[in-house]
Amino acid sequence: MLPAPAYVISDAHLGFAMQDVERSLVRFLRFLHGRAGSLVINGDLFEFWFEWRRVMPRGAFRVLAALADLRESGVPILMIAGNHDCWGGDILRNDVGIDFRVDPWEGTLGGWRTRVEHGDGLRDGDGGYRALRHVLRNPIAIRLFRWLHPDWASALATHSSHTSRTYIAKDGGAGLRQAAARRLGQQNDLELLIYGHSHVAELLRLGSGVYANAGSWLDQPTFLCVRPERIELQRWDDASNEGVSLHALDRVAQKSLA
Repeated sequence: MLPAPAYVISDAHLGFAMQDVERSLVRFLRFLHGRAGSLVINGDLFEFWFEWRRVMPRGAFRVLAALADLRESGVPILMIAGNHDCWGGDILRNDVGIDFRVDPWEGTLGGWRTRVEHGDGLRDGDGGYRALRHVLRNPIAIRLFRWLHPDWASALATHSSHTSRTYIAKDGGAGLRQAAARRLGQQNDLELLIYGHSHVAELLRLGSGVYANAGSWLDQPTFLCVRPERIELQRWDDASNEGVSLHALDRVAQKSLA
């Protein structure tokens, strides 16, 4: 169970993002102190993340420190692996204190029966990527990659990911909406389904459930705030150091609230 208010972010792509993006995320994480009941990072926090035995990527040091500080304050943090950062391990789990998961998470989030999944490989046309994902996440492939020098490995990984990091779904998120509709239709006990990956922020009712996507912190600093009575899609405002409500759905009402 992840207590309310539960905040959800995704797709910051730190290491590729400009410094302003990282700094705004650090300010947001500091804002959560004393306010958040829990935090969910729904994939692609990093442009590339891999843990060697004594080495890690340096591009997100400030955010990792802010996350460790937030965790030490008592806020539980769940991170779902994305297609750019599925090779997490002891540094994230033990040193930072994050509950890092490669597979989707199901449980109670902010009072809602929820499934959280990054969303890569769920669209109808993603068959080729699904096959590649099995290779990339294979323990043997990971072990072989670890033998590469970290500088060479990082350069190789960031170069090969250029297409996906600059890609905002051409379908406007329709593929993931269809996948969400299928999942909510199959799993009637779900109240809330959260994806990321498309870089398209969304909050809408699908059948008897709610589909939400926190969007991309890289493109626009949007996030979700989940409370038992309401879910809000908000945009982080650096000038005021607070969230601005963009859209909300009440748990009881059948229409969106301004």
